[in-house]
Amino acid sequence: MRSLTAHLRPALAGLAFLGSIAAVNADDAPRRTVTVTATGTVTVEPDQARISSGVTSEGVTARDALTQNSASMQKVIDELKGSGIDAKDIQTSSFRVEPRYTRPAEGEAPKIDGYTVSNEVQVLVRDLDKLGDIFDRLVTAGANRSAGLNFEVSKAETLLDDARKEAVANARRRAELYAAAAGAGVGEVLTITEGAGEPPRPIFEARAMKAQAAPIERGTETLEASVTITWALK
Repeated sequence: MRSLTAHLRPALAGLAFLGSIAAVNADDAPRRTVTVTATGTVTVEPDQARISSGVTSEGVTARDALTQNSASMQKVIDELKGSGIDAKDIQTSSFRVEPRYTRPAEGEAPKIDGYTVSNEVQVLVRDLDKLGDIFDRLVTAGANRSAGLNFEVSKAETLLDDARKEAVANARRRAELYAAAAGAGVGEVLTITEGAGEPPRPIFEARAMKAQAAPIERGTETLEASVTITWALK
């Protein structure tokens, strides 16, 4: 009996060791997953805009050009405030004093024959129905420089939540489709990563704002969110 037990003991120990290896290998086996990237969008109307406008003046001396420019620019700012724009929504974005040169004759060096002063402001317009009137006021006040008009959505971050939900739903739908095609099911969520997405894309539609001056089309903005989600397969 002792002899049989002595022979069995190493064999049992070997089986236990093999069982331990099998368990470790099972734990270290790669987990089956499915990863999907999807997007969601929401279309909204912009509710504010940023316009850039200013004055460019010329003079024989830098002081002359600056004096003219300052007087004209003050009229522009006064008109902006008179149209209901808050002072905090008016910001100087560019100010330059540059010499003006003559076209030199052959063999001669260019000479300064005057100066140019440019002053621009960026204006946040919170009431889009006033845009046409504001442009009219700017030109009347003496603004002769315009750098652009950009529509914005003030609550874009909050409105993007609907796009995020749609992106997750789209990702889930596609994950279930892939899993079913592979003969598996979708398990728990392992990771979620939000992508940078795309900036709002203006999609213009025929909807003119009520303005007595320049007709302005505000159109709509499409906000997009992107997510990448990894699920475990079961």
